Amino acid sequence: MTDPATSAPVRVLLVDDQELVRSGLRRILRRRDGFEIVAECGDGDEVPAALSAHTPDVVVMDLRMKRVDGIAATTAIRAAGEHPPVLVLTTFDDDELLSGALRAGASGFLLKDSPAEDLVRAVHAVAAGDSWLDPAVTGRVLTAFRAADVPPVAAATASGGTVEELTARELDVLVAIGRGLSNAEIADHLVISELTVKSHIGRIFAKLALRDRAAAVVFAFDHGLVTPGSR
Repeated sequence: MTDPATSAPVRVLLVDDQELVRSGLRRILRRRDGFEIVAECGDGDEVPAALSAHTPDVVVMDLRMKRVDGIAATTAIRAAGEHPPVLVLTTFDDDELLSGALRAGASGFLLKDSPAEDLVRAVHAVAAGDSWLDPAVTGRVLTAFRAADVPPVAAATASGGTVEELTARELDVLVAIGRGLSNAEIADHLVISELTVKSHIGRIFAKLALRDRAAAVVFAFDHGLVTPGSR
């Protein structure tokens, strides 16, 4: 892993309607661990202006807010073209909310009662283009995701290719993505370079018509390539 002391910090936008929660997040996402909090929003309707003014690398987003919730705010971010990845946080073990966040385009989700080190790892992961699905609820969330009426990811995979179109190595990479491994971990596991991993991922996305890494995780679970907790 890159040394946080020698690399540029991950620029983070915090979005939560509780100042106490944002204060706690600030204490966890410290510069010495490779982060810079560039801005904070107290509600989802403040996000577009903050994105424009501060160009964060990652948005850490609460799901339940008074005026504009995290799902609507994430949808707006995705619709804006070039956008930072979104990691959603919630105190609610609510499968429908979390599956809605995935459908909206979030790169991952984490329960707020998770250990601080999980938050650090999750933000670094989504900043690097990986996904992070909290293993405590992943199985149920994906069940709720699949039960929704033609969600965007399902529609995309339905019109795309099948597992049979992947090479053996591409299938290895897809399984590793489904297990939550980062590009660096996949490279180590398969004894290939990170550049090669990225090339395989690009071909996987193209063949299966997947929009992002979170969609690849859903695909891997849906097709029985991995099971919850199989990291």
